[in-house]
Amino acid sequence: MLQIGEVATRVGLSLRTIRHWDEVGLVVPSARSTGRFRLYTEGDVERLQFIKTLKPLDLSLDQIKDLVSVMDAARDAGRTEQADDDTAADLRGRLGMYRAAAEARTEALRAQVRGLETLSRELKSLAERQDSPPASRAAEGR
Repeated sequence: MLQIGEVATRVGLSLRTIRHWDEVGLVVPSARSTGRFRLYTEGDVERLQFIKTLKPLDLSLDQIKDLVSVMDAARDAGRTEQADDDTAADLRGRLGMYRAAAEARTEALRAQVRGLETLSRELKSLAERQDSPPASRAAEGR
């Protein structure tokens, strides 16, 4: 079991963030020491790392909590295959909603990357022109 400081270092989150996520029920430590210190398993660390990767989706903590809950329920249903039709339909619908949000965010990020690549090329071109001798710059202007 790992204490919160070790977990924070491994995952790259602040102690404050991990404590807050515990308080809101997003990632609850698997145990507490006799001194009431939070203790985390490798599974808890993986969950924290996963939730950290969701930040670029611009989801609220409540939405992340719901998404993780839906994913857990889908995994559980897949293992036991005992989900009734209504539950299975609800899970599919909610998973589809989050998948669409992830795909939309991915496309938005791709557009941002394309814009930044264009800017980078333009800046490189301007820098190269500034690095060329003044005579050759004058010849380019003609």
